[in-house]
Amino acid sequence: MSNVLNLVIHGASGRNGRRLIALGQADPDVCLVGAIVRSSSKYLGQDAGSLAGIQAIGLPITSAFPEKADCVIDFSSPEGSQHAIEHCVASRIPLVIASTGLSPEQIDNIAKASKHIPVCYAPNMSVAVNLTMKLVESAARALRNTPGGADVEIIERHHRFKEDSPSGTALKFGQIVAKEMGIDQHVHGRDGQVGARPHNEIGYHAVRVGDDAGQHTIVFGMMGETIELRVAASNRDCYASGAIAAAKFLIGKPCQQYSMFDVLGL
Repeated sequence: MSNVLNLVIHGASGRNGRRLIALGQADPDVCLVGAIVRSSSKYLGQDAGSLAGIQAIGLPITSAFPEKADCVIDFSSPEGSQHAIEHCVASRIPLVIASTGLSPEQIDNIAKASKHIPVCYAPNMSVAVNLTMKLVESAARALRNTPGGADVEIIERHHRFKEDSPSGTALKFGQIVAKEMGIDQHVHGRDGQVGARPHNEIGYHAVRVGDDAGQHTIVFGMMGETIELRVAASNRDCYASGAIAAAKFLIGKPCQQYSMFDVLGL
C-alpha cells in the first residue's frame, strides 16, 4: 500500500457519511474511492462531494463497491453493516464498523469476520467519548466498595432522527460500570409507583431533541456527594475523524477485532 489510504464510505448519504466524505476529501493521506448507499437510494448518481456540501469531487454515489480499496468505513445501519461485512470478508479488506443499534447476532458476526480481516468496531468513534469511558471505568472501580454504595444513572441526548434507544454508547458505558461494580440489573426509564431505587441497578434515560449531535452523562450518586462525568459533541466531525483514524490504524494489522481503545493506545 502507498502512503495514501484508498477509502470507501459505506452509508455515504447519512449525516455521518457526509461528514466522512468532507473530512476524507480534506485529508491529504486519504483518497476516496467509493461512496456507497443502498440500491434504492434517491442519491444514486449524485457527486459525493456535492452531497456532502463541498465542491464536486468527481466521485459518484453508487450502490456497488469499487474493485480496489484499502479499507471500508461502515456508518450505515444494522442491515447495511452486514452487507459491508460480507463484502469485506469476501474481498479481504479491513473494515471499520461505526453503525449502531446492532443485534447480538450481528455483533457476533463481527467477531467471526475478524478471523478473516482486521475489524475495528466501537459504539462510538469519538476520542473524547473513549477517554471518558476510561474515566468512568476508573471511577466505577474506585466506588465499588464505597460505604453506603453508589447509585449509577446514565442520561443520553441525541437528535430526533436517532432510531435506537438507549444509544449504543450509553449501553457501553453501562457495561463498563456493571463489570467494575458487579451490577447485573439494567433499567430503561421509570414510570409509576416503582418503589425505592434498588442499589443493584443501572438506570438509563434517553432524550431525543432537535439536531443534538450526542451527549452522555454518567452519574455516580452517593450519600452526601455526587460525581458526574459528561461528554458532549457539538457536531459530527468527532465521529468521522475518529473513524478515519481507525481506518488508518487497521492497515497492516493482523486479522482480529480491535476497538477505539486500541486505536488511541488506551
